[in-house]
Amino acid sequence: MILGKVVGTVVATQKDRGLDGFTLQIVQSVDTRSLEPEESFLVAVDAIGAGEGEIVLCTSGSSARMTSPTADRPVDAVIIAIVDSV
Repeated sequence: MILGKVVGTVVATQKDRGLDGFTLQIVQSVDTRSLEPEESFLVAVDAIGAGEGEIVLCTSGSSARMTSPTADRPVDAVIIAIVDSV
């Protein structure tokens, strides 16, 4: 799993129909102790309604297709939680 901060949104007017209804968020990885930003980013399907600036938990790979909203969808990364505290 990846701990990160939502830093933006990707807008795609043309995309696979399996992604219809999903917001694509840019997530910047953060250090698990200090929550300071790291250099890696990913684009994740937002399955829970996270907003810019929120710390989130993401999963990627085949696990990203195991949530209820993303089952059998063309998804490689998904936001699965908004973090309240670490």
